[in-house]
Formats: sequence, structure tokens, C-alpha cells
Amino acid sequence: MSTKAETIGIILAGGRGERAKPITLESADYIRSKALIPFVGRRLIEWVLESCRVQGIRRFYVVTHGLENRNQIKLLLGHGERHGVRITYSRSRFDRYNVGSAGATLHNLEQWDLQGRALVLPVDSLFDFDLGALHATHDAQDALVTVAAVARTPAEIAHKYGVMRTDERGLVQGFVEKPGLTELGELFPRTLAEPDTGLPTNAGMYLVDCGRLRLLAREPELFRQSHQRLDWGGDLLPWLVRHGHPVATHTIGRLGDLGNVPDYLDTVRLVLNGAYEQMNRLMDQPDDTARRRWIHESSLQTKDDVTGTTLAQKIDEGSVVIGAGVRIGRDVEIGPGVRLENADVGDGAEVREGSTLVRSTVGESAVIGSYADIADSYIGPMAEVRSERIRPIRLERHTAVGDGAVLWPGSRLCGVTVYPRLRVPALAGVPARTELRSAEDVLRWV
Repeated sequence: MSTKAETIGIILAGGRGERAKPITLESADYIRSKALIPFVGRRLIEWVLESCRVQGIRRFYVVTHGLENRNQIKLLLGHGERHGVRITYSRSRFDRYNVGSAGATLHNLEQWDLQGRALVLPVDSLFDFDLGALHATHDAQDALVTVAAVARTPAEIAHKYGVMRTDERGLVQGFVEKPGLTELGELFPRTLAEPDTGLPTNAGMYLVDCGRLRLLAREPELFRQSHQRLDWGGDLLPWLVRHGHPVATHTIGRLGDLGNVPDYLDTVRLVLNGAYEQMNRLMDQPDDTARRRWIHESSLQTKDDVTGTTLAQKIDEGSVVIGAGVRIGRDVEIGPGVRLENADVGDGAEVREGSTLVRSTVGESAVIGSYADIADSYIGPMAEVRSERIRPIRLERHTAVGDGAVLWPGSRLCGVTVYPRLRVPALAGVPARTELRSAEDVLRWV
């Protein structure tokens, strides 16, 4: 049982990561838990744990669902010893009750006999937040639940995000699901004159009073819903507001949704450029603070197989250009004529002669061949982009290449998803948003 003085962390890790494919795939038929998405040198759940730990949370309860989520997370984190925290996992026999994010929360609050306060958060997002400020809002409003909110303009919200209607104290009065600009103007007239006005949208993180929430969960209507499907945003929060329970909002600094490839790449870029204050404190200091560059010493001393010179030498002589917002991991081989900008390159990767990487991520041990031109794209661990000078490969506009996939020289892909371990011959003209899931899919475009 938790004590009232401490805040515990409840991590919801039950989703299958469908939107984030191929990042959440280790093979075409084996899901990687969203918690284990690689993100600037670590797994995402490690950053989530650390951001909570430095703000005083030492006990975590992980709600999992299915073999992949449970085993993969437990193999990585164990019971938290390496991170200086204590981690408890939901029991597999209760998986059938973990239907919906709120239902899973309520069932496990009861199972673990939790009291006091808990911070409930998912594993497919990166939050920039101040836990102390969240508590202050919770106290001031005597809230049952305080919703972490992100302020967005009407243009950002329209047809994409739900918005919360609040009173002058910040207590939620209602929810509007993905309104258009016209409806937003009617609901929030001030936005017509001030279109840059920020409106509160749900970030998916909640500070909750465990004891009070457990009592409410025994209400017949809520009990019945929690055994069917009960989500936080669409079900539980509206129910609480309708029944007069205090739900507060607190605006946090920033939210990075890693649930799809474009948002993943955008969040990596923002983190590398210092937009997340909390990540700035958690990450190692940049080697170049002004341009925010991280280059591991082992990579600086690694020689390429064309010139036989180290990366440090090539940077000094100007044959390699490292722009702003670049992280290069351990033992990375960089060839001459390479240009990197707003790029994350994982341990053991190779970027060969003449290639350009802009606003892109390269996974561990991936190989980028010569004269590749890659922009706004994701290259998974151990993928091979077999570009050549006479037949360069060009990838752009949120192309995603899964783990261990191989692209043959001459490919031109724009907004295409390649599933793990596929071998793809030179392709061009494949429509954006095409998913190449199998050899049969590839053959359709040859």
C-alpha cells in the first residue's frame, strides 16, 4: 500500500503500437512494445522513468497486456534496481480486465490496494512537466483528477484534437471531440479576434487521488463500464464531469506524441534542439552547446574505410559537416563528404561517403550507403540503405524503413513504410502512405 505522502507512478503499457509501425516492429509479425521504442540513445520508457525519478517518484506500477509488452519491459527494466526505483508489474491473469486505459487503471488501483496520489502516464509520449506545479494545481482545486494539458491554437486543434471547456478556476466543464474551426469560434469567441489563443487539450497524463477514485469505481454504472471498455479521455473523464466530480487542468510545457512516424521524427528534432527543458537536464551536456551537438569520443576517433582518417580529422578539415541538433552515438563510422543536420545516429551505425541526413533518425548498426539523400525519414536498427554514387537512394517525407530491411541502389521513396527484414529492389513512383509489408507487396511495384 502507498502512503499518502508519496506519489507513485502508474505506467500504462498495454497498447500494440499500430500507428507507430514499423518503429514498433522487430519483424513483420512480432511487435516491439511501445515502451521500448528507441529514442535518442535509450528506450523511451527509460526516459519516462528517469523524468519521474528526478522529481521524487520512486515506486512504479506497470500495467501491461500480453506477452510482448510484459516480457520486453521486464527484460529491460527488471524490478528497477538499475534505475534506483522499485517496479511492480500487473499480473497476467488480470489482462482480460485491462480493456481501455481507464479500466486498466481502476482495476489495478484496486488490485494493488493503492492510496494517496498517483501519476498515470502512457509510454508512447514524452512529457515536459513539473510535478510540483501539478500537485499545486491539484491541491488548489481539491481535484479528484488533474489532467495534464497542452495549450494549442484553434488551427492546431481543428479536426485533430479534442478540447476541454473549463471555468475561470480551471475546472473542466465539458469536452468537445475534434471540433472544426467554425465550432471552435462559436465555443470560444475570443479565438476569433485572437487566433493564437491557446486552448487546453488532453496530454494523456493524470494526477489522481487513488482512494477517492477507487470508491467511485464501485458505483454500479462505472463498475459495469470498467468491465467492458473504459478509456480515460472518451469515457471516464466525461463521466466524472457529468457527475460533478472535480476534474482540474494544468498546462505542462510540452508533449511529444511518439505514436506515429511524423510525430516521432518531430519530437526527436525538438529534443535535439533543446525544446524540452526536462530532457535538457536528463541528457548529457552537448559537446557543442551553441549548436547542440553530441558526438561520442569513440566515433570521433573512428576511421572511415575510404580516406583512413578519423571523424575528428574530417570535421577539422571541413570534409564532414555536422550542423545543429545532431547526436552521434558510440563507434559510428562517418565517411568523407557527409552532411548531418537535425539527425540522430545510433551506436555502431555507418554513414558512408557523400551522404546527407536531415531531420532523420538512423538506428543502431544501420548502414547508409554512399551518396544517399535522406530527409525526414526513419531508418531502423540494422537496416541497409545500399545507395551508390551512380545509383543513389533518396528517401523523404516520413519514409520509414524497418529493422533489418534492405533497400537496393536507386530507390526513390516518399512517405513509404517498409516493414522489417524486407529486401526491396530499386523502386520509384510508389504512392505516399503505401505500406510494403511483404514480398508480395514489393512485387506489385517492381
